[in-house]
Amino acid sequence: MAATVQREQVASAYGRWAPVYDMIFGPVFRRGRLDAVAAAERIGGRVLEVGVGTGLSLPSYGKGTRIVGVDISEPMLERARRRVQLLHLDHVESIAVGDAENLAFPTASFDVVVAQYVVTAVPNPERALDEFVRVVRPGGEIIITTRIGAETGLRGTIEKWLMPVTSRLGWRTEFSWSRYERWALGAPGVRLLERRALPPLGHFSLVRYLRLPDPAERTANAPAKAKVVSA
Repeated sequence: MAATVQREQVASAYGRWAPVYDMIFGPVFRRGRLDAVAAAERIGGRVLEVGVGTGLSLPSYGKGTRIVGVDISEPMLERARRRVQLLHLDHVESIAVGDAENLAFPTASFDVVVAQYVVTAVPNPERALDEFVRVVRPGGEIIITTRIGAETGLRGTIEKWLMPVTSRLGWRTEFSWSRYERWALGAPGVRLLERRALPPLGHFSLVRYLRLPDPAERTANAPAKAKVVSA
C-alpha cells in the first residue's frame, strides 16, 4: 500500500528541519524562489505565500507588494518572524500558522497565491489546490514551484519505493503531472498559463494557473495559450 503524508507528520518533520533549513535547502531552492517571486511581482498587490517556512523569499518581494505568510510549522515561522524584524520587512502584513488545505481567509482575498515546494508536502494536494483557487481573486494567479514525479519507468519505480522514507521527512516523491491535469479538469475557473522546468537539471518546475474572470468577462479577455517549456 502506498505511503501517505499526514498533517502532524509534516508539522513535526518541518519543525525538526527548522534549525538547518536555510543552510540545506536555501541554495537548492534558490532559483525556484526567485522565479516565483518574479512571477508574483508582475501582478503585485496582495500576495499569500503558503508554506512561507523560514521566510527565505520575503526579502525578495518589492516594498509595494503586501505579503501574508502561512505555514504549518511554528518553529519555521519563528525564524520567519525574526527575519521580518531584523530586515525591517514592513511590507509583510502577517506571519501565522495555517493549513494549506483549510486556509483561514475569505474568498478572493489575494491577487496572487504563491506555494513553493508545498503541493508535494501536504496530505491532500488537490484540496490545497482548491483552496488556492478559492482565496485568489478572479484574474489573479496561483504560482507553484514543485517537483513533478515521473509517471513510469525506472524513475517512477524509485519514487514509489522512496515514498515510505520521504513521507516521514515531510514530502512525497510520486506526485505526477497527470494529477495536476486531472485536478484542473475538475476545477472550474482555472487555466494553465505556464509549466517551466527550472535549471540547472529540471528536477523542479514553476507552474502558473490563472483564476479565470467571471464568465461575462472571459469572452472579452480570452487568455493566451499556456506556455510549456521543456527542460
